[in-house]
Amino acid sequence: MVSVVILGAGNVATHLFKAFSNTNQAVVIQWYNRNLNALKSYKTSVEITDDLSQLKEADLYILAVSDDAIKPLSSLLPFENRLVAHTSGSVSLYDIDKKHKRGVFYPLQSFSKSADINFADVPVCIEALKSDDYHVLKNLAIAIGSPTKKVNSDQRKVLHLAAVFVNNFTNQLYRIAHEITESEGAEFDVLKPLILETAKKVQDLSPYMAQTGPAKRNDKKTLRKHLKLLKDPHHKDIYNLLTSSIQRTHGRKKL
Repeated sequence: MVSVVILGAGNVATHLFKAFSNTNQAVVIQWYNRNLNALKSYKTSVEITDDLSQLKEADLYILAVSDDAIKPLSSLLPFENRLVAHTSGSVSLYDIDKKHKRGVFYPLQSFSKSADINFADVPVCIEALKSDDYHVLKNLAIAIGSPTKKVNSDQRKVLHLAAVFVNNFTNQLYRIAHEITESEGAEFDVLKPLILETAKKVQDLSPYMAQTGPAKRNDKKTLRKHLKLLKDPHHKDIYNLLTSSIQRTHGRKKL
């Protein structure tokens, strides 16, 4: 059994705590956060602390904190030569203080505290300097049901960048679509089957092959109609930019 101390109280930390609590192959022996109020609802389930000097000895310390906090927090840990891993997609393994055995345990998924997560659908990207440390992290991911990927810092950075496109940017496009439908009293919910089908399609086809729509067809009449319907100049800019990108990808002339 792997003993774990979690540091941080955000979305990732919360979901990892829940996942580790549901396996008999890992145990969270302590949960640290500088603001103890964020952890008070868990104080009957795990020992909580806001004092780094009181951290217990464990097999693994997981820094589930903001990217900017990883380096300074790792340097403040009052021990050395123990396995410390962060959960960031964009921070180098080497940002962890060199006094520690360093690792990365990056669950590639979007986390919200209010939304349940099935870790069987969450690939965990793992990196470590030593083979023994790598296997500790891999076995922990397997214990919560996650598929694992051995990914170095450079590969992880581009995966994180790509994740911003497929998740954060896509979600913003959903928000714009919601604004557009609301402007005429149409129901955004009518689009949800299309959203699901689009996501389903790229499980079997490349995004290039899955692309459809007026930009790919170079349907100039429809493109102009859409631009005329858009009232918000910002939305027009986004429409033009994405249309141009699709046309460039598929060898069409610009509008």
